[in-house]
Amino acid sequence: MKREIVLDTETTGLSAATGDRVVEIGCVELINHIPSGRHFHVYLNPERDMPEEAFKVHGLSSEFLSSKPKFAEEAESFLDFIGDAILVIHNAPFDIGFLNHELERLRKPSLSNPVIDTVMLARKVLPGQRVSLDSLCKTYGIDNSKRTLHGALLDSEILADVYLELIGGRQVGLALVASERREVDVSVGGGTAKPRNHALPSRLSAAERAAHEKLVATLGADALWLAYDK
Repeated sequence: MKREIVLDTETTGLSAATGDRVVEIGCVELINHIPSGRHFHVYLNPERDMPEEAFKVHGLSSEFLSSKPKFAEEAESFLDFIGDAILVIHNAPFDIGFLNHELERLRKPSLSNPVIDTVMLARKVLPGQRVSLDSLCKTYGIDNSKRTLHGALLDSEILADVYLELIGGRQVGLALVASERREVDVSVGGGTAKPRNHALPSRLSAAERAAHEKLVATLGADALWLAYDK
């Protein structure tokens, strides 16, 4: 089972080193490249003011966030949710840098999860094209009409769709599921299924078989069914 977490954050600005903080975390779980329906989402009190420039990006005001939990109160829940999963992030250094800065404030270890940066992935898959999230949605025909402002959970949901397209579309996940089903152990009650050395008897009644033969006879001498009925 391959577990990935598509992750996004919103912040008070662009630099954790100069005091900007995380104000929203959104995560979407993928199992074998298929959304599982599980997600993690939280708004956070940054314990500081909200600059106008940042407010225009995500619409999260100081007043709204003042009643929300602090990062310290949600850190364990967040870490438990992501576990050791692969993190899928658009412009990963930005989000990882902010999250590690928040963890450092709590004297917790930095994130050590494997990371897939979808900006770098998109540049490889679509060389020369714009790789903003909105541009990628346009490229792949993904509906982002609800994205009037940046939002961590919504952006994670959209990024999950973009990521699946970048790695080959949703058929990748379906192929993995099919592969796993082929590999499932067919043993029952401790035994192992064995090939039959003779065919099972027909379950058709005499009347049903006669009706079938009558129908096939109407199809002509070259009918494909005649070959299977011999």
